Amino acid sequence: MLMVHIRKYYEGITSEEIETERYDALQISPVHIHKDKKAHKEALLTLGEEIVLHIHGNHHVHVVNYSPETATASTQVAVEH
Repeated sequence: MLMVHIRKYYEGITSEEIETERYDALQISPVHIHKDKKAHKEALLTLGEEIVLHIHGNHHVHVVNYSPETATASTQVAVEH
């Protein structure tokens, strides 16, 4: 269900529709509790792949670069908590 929400969220903020032909062809959704675990796993991985391919194909990927100062600060925060 989380992947379906991610898809809907992405489509909502970008006004782009993610084509999910392979996922749709599997005819399985998170609410199909009668389907076996293997079918749900295949559907999840297929949907995830289609989302990632869409994002990569539309160049909406932002690379985050970390400096050594950022890494040190992150470590200090982790140690404090």
